Amino acid sequence: METYALAVPAEEIQARIKKLQADLRRKEVDGSLIVQKTDFFYFAGTGQQGWLYIPAEGEPLLMIFKDVERAAAESPLTVISLASPKKIPEIMQERGCSLPAVLGMELDVLPVNLYFQYSDIFKGARIVDVSTEIRLIRAIKSDYEIGLLREAAALSDKVAARVPEILREGMTEVALAGQLEAYARSLGHQGIVRMRLWGSELFYGHLLSGPDAAVPSYLASPTGGPGVSPLVGQGAGFKKIARNEPVLFDYVFAWKGYISDHARIFSIGPLKDDLLRAHAAMLEIQEEVKVRALPGVPTGEIYEIMVALAADKGYEEFFMGVGDRRIRFTGHGVGLELDEFPFLAKGQKLPLAKGMVLALEPKVIMPGRGVVGIENTLLVTDTGLERLTMIDDGIVTLPDGLSRQ
Repeated sequence: METYALAVPAEEIQARIKKLQADLRRKEVDGSLIVQKTDFFYFAGTGQQGWLYIPAEGEPLLMIFKDVERAAAESPLTVISLASPKKIPEIMQERGCSLPAVLGMELDVLPVNLYFQYSDIFKGARIVDVSTEIRLIRAIKSDYEIGLLREAAALSDKVAARVPEILREGMTEVALAGQLEAYARSLGHQGIVRMRLWGSELFYGHLLSGPDAAVPSYLASPTGGPGVSPLVGQGAGFKKIARNEPVLFDYVFAWKGYISDHARIFSIGPLKDDLLRAHAAMLEIQEEVKVRALPGVPTGEIYEIMVALAADKGYEEFFMGVGDRRIRFTGHGVGLELDEFPFLAKGQKLPLAKGMVLALEPKVIMPGRGVVGIENTLLVTDTGLERLTMIDDGIVTLPDGLSRQ
């Protein structure tokens, strides 16, 4: 059999499980059954198919349906082969683990049919939601995770730096996107960008030009784009890139599970002065937030600061969208998923904490014109936000004589 390296160090897994166990005891939950794909990987160190039971006290039970040998090679936990979830109570009793009276599950994402299935398997148990506790644990990154996020950010910068080498007038958005995505894959991009919110999905990111960038979509994002079909309904489409219009490169790099998210603006030939001023204003907002986003500051307060700054600079009408459908957030956590805690959003009370990693994205959306602004991945430190994506924030202007090759 092929040998697989440990995906996550054993001490990382043990520390994560201990944190969840402490929360389970505090919430008076007997144990948690982890089934959501990303949470499963976070606590088990493998992405194979199975079930992870973490009791409030004692050793976890990692039960794998497929593939058992691979899971055993990837995870530091002891792996138990299991063909059906109906056998979980039997396995628990064999291992001396008491059946839970109160069972925690990820009810924010668990399908109703599976909820009924597990209710039948754990007869008599009361199933409660522990998704918030899990997401709060995941929000604070360890040194190991921060190291991987730094690597992802460096790779993000490499892909962004490739844009001027490929961008040409007359090429379609999707053609440019395809070349950049191929390059990202060659660097080790995992291809899949995981999101937790039901019905949300992303393919690498948004590569949009001119008016297309301001086309809204269903996605919880200030930008949308027409996409290549109504089913996809977002991202690069068949529009040809023209001179003197902003080209938005808003891409995710997913490296060994961990996500860096950043956006840059390019143009072939100069942009009009009002777009340049709007972009500069968004950079000023970013710099202000970097020093004000300190541990202990509520995330909703940071959102309100950014909205107020945008209004003071004259961009209230176009900040993070237009009209009733504007996005009510200005940043979000990143890690194994694109939409992690915390959210810099209206009404949010969760305080920032050292070790959180954010994608901060002040943008101006101008219908019929395009999008300008910035997005960077940043680490919350004792003194503010530390940038992880380092490529220059300014608009990159290519000579307007470039034509399609």
